[in-house]
Amino acid sequence: MSTFVPPTETTTRPTLRGHFGMSASTHWIASATMQAVLERDGNAFDAAVAGAFVLHVVEPHLNGIGGDMTGLFATAEDPTPRVLVGQGPAPVGATIEHYVSEGLDQVPGSGALAAAVPGSFDAWMLLLRDHGTWELADVLSFAIDYAERGHQIIGRAAATIAQMADTFREHWPSSAAVWMPDGKAPAEGEVLRLPAYAKTLRRLLDAGDSASDRVGRIDAARDEWASGFVASAIEKFVRTPHRHSTGADHAGVITVSDMANWRAGYEDPVTVDLFGVTVCKTGAWGQGPVLLQALSILAEFEPHEIDPATADGAHRILEALKLALADRDTYYGDPGGEASAVPISTLLSQDYAASRCAMIGETASHEFRPGQIDGAERHLPPLELEDADQVEGAGAGEPTVSVSGRTRGDTCHLDVVDRWGNMIAATPSGGWLQSNPVIPELGFCLGTRLQMTWLDERSPSALRPGQRPRTTLSPTLLLKDGVPWCAMGTPGGDQQDQWQLSTMLRLLVGGYTPQQAIDAPSLHTTSMPGSFWPRTWTPGGAVVEDRIGEDVIADLERRGHVVTRAGDWALGRVSIVTRDAETGLMAAAANPRGAQGYAVGR
Repeated sequence: MSTFVPPTETTTRPTLRGHFGMSASTHWIASATMQAVLERDGNAFDAAVAGAFVLHVVEPHLNGIGGDMTGLFATAEDPTPRVLVGQGPAPVGATIEHYVSEGLDQVPGSGALAAAVPGSFDAWMLLLRDHGTWELADVLSFAIDYAERGHQIIGRAAATIAQMADTFREHWPSSAAVWMPDGKAPAEGEVLRLPAYAKTLRRLLDAGDSASDRVGRIDAARDEWASGFVASAIEKFVRTPHRHSTGADHAGVITVSDMANWRAGYEDPVTVDLFGVTVCKTGAWGQGPVLLQALSILAEFEPHEIDPATADGAHRILEALKLALADRDTYYGDPGGEASAVPISTLLSQDYAASRCAMIGETASHEFRPGQIDGAERHLPPLELEDADQVEGAGAGEPTVSVSGRTRGDTCHLDVVDRWGNMIAATPSGGWLQSNPVIPELGFCLGTRLQMTWLDERSPSALRPGQRPRTTLSPTLLLKDGVPWCAMGTPGGDQQDQWQLSTMLRLLVGGYTPQQAIDAPSLHTTSMPGSFWPRTWTPGGAVVEDRIGEDVIADLERRGHVVTRAGDWALGRVSIVTRDAETGLMAAAANPRGAQGYAVGR
């Protein structure tokens, strides 16, 4: 019997049950799209790609085709988990010396200097080619339909366009032409069409007209993206200086050569075995190991001591996260090229977890406390306090959590499992409408992932040409007895693994159903350097949903946590799908916050 506080008897919606297929995402149209693919005998990978391209259209303030993605998946034929790497590297011209010569001490939060090589498109194409079954034209038909015929824009997207209106008019006229075709921001529910984006997708499809088979048609689209009209338009457009988040104008550095020399790929995940499951995450070129480290630290406690609904449990969760995030910002980075290898085996070892657990006391730490690892270079990032008078520039940073701690949008996420046992969790992001000006010929903009790098060559996550920025995108795959059981994830920048942690503890230790775990009050720490411009921190900062309770909040404050109340339903955008390998029975749940995410299945 669980020692967690029991969940509420009612949930905002049911945990879906079935045996045919389950789809969940951060927007109902994408979820419906994915389920439509499953109903037409597509598999989970066909469905995921179709849903992802729809997300580019219906959540343009949260992701785009010019951004990036990471995924974790396993196939019915081979349960071995794999990472789908859709995070592009820094361009050849993205050197620290060049950025410093531009008068910068940080990578900007918006503008082409913040753009890595776009990774999303090629990653989705790779997945479809190798593990899907559908023709590319059929997969893209949903996104093309919504781009050409339009969709009713959601309130948050409309509000983001309104926030960016002055920037669009004064500095990014190509964006104004796309998002404000009548000269003003659209109202919620207004039909928004993206004809230039639809044309780009059709031109990519046309590249495969002479190919003789499905694989050839997909590869032709990949080649056209990487070295054809898309790459040429990107290079030409970024050469013209344009406004960045710093308030200055700069030209970008991406070239056709940068695009042509990169392809998406697969990697093995890093894993830990805890709480009856194997937890699979990206390597330390992402922040995925943060979840593994935090889980390992919390596994040192008794189950009743890590209940997020109690003051003791919430305190320990926040402190474990601070320790894991301090290691992230001290040791994580792309291990290739000039960067030293990340000491991941030590960071995930039981002995190290026990030593970190021993550092958790009865009061909140306001210090930055990375571990000391023999033989590993220990470089501390700059620690800059938030400035109350600091203006959050339009389009700057990541659109997840404002300086006040309140959410203002997210990235995107999707999960799919099919009746054969194929399963994927994927987190598309970047290329949102406020990140860069629209490239007119293409109808989309570039991302800003390089803002996660430092202009300090000593840092393991320094800006280095050819290396991946240390992304926050962090989907999760859980195995039981070596077989995929659960796919999950959330938007949220630095909060992605934090929000998943509380949900996962409730699911694995507390015995909650997926929807109960998602509905329960969430929390996170801001006591670490932010991954997004302007990269400040709040020592001892803790952001909580008010529903966690007055007694818990008062206790956290008594322990020294600097608490920000986010509202009753504000934190977390988690979705989950599960499949029991023995029975084939499935479940799914999605986040109710923002009335946008939905699960569909039967």
